[in-house]
Amino acid sequence: MLRPKIPTNPMPTGILTPPAVIEQTTAVQHQAAPTPAPVAPAAAQPTIQLTPGAVIALVGGGTAVVLVVGAVLVSMLLAVAITGASLAICALVIRSLITADAKRH
Repeated sequence: MLRPKIPTNPMPTGILTPPAVIEQTTAVQHQAAPTPAPVAPAAAQPTIQLTPGAVIALVGGGTAVVLVVGAVLVSMLLAVAITGASLAICALVIRSLITADAKRH
């Protein structure tokens, strides 16, 4: 079995830089900016208003999406099952042909 060869690296090969020197700075105080005038709050209304018709349309659309996705998934499953069954039948036919040919000779 193949075994990977792990390289050994005793010394770092990257470029080493000396640590940076940090100089201390003095803090300068500024005058605080005047506070802006308070703004009147907007009216508290919901951004989306759903009517009963819109709710029914959303439920119908969601149901349609679920049905379509389910149909696609079921059809893909059936395609895989049919392909597997046909391959199994082909394997049986080929095996019977090989054994029948071996009995003749």
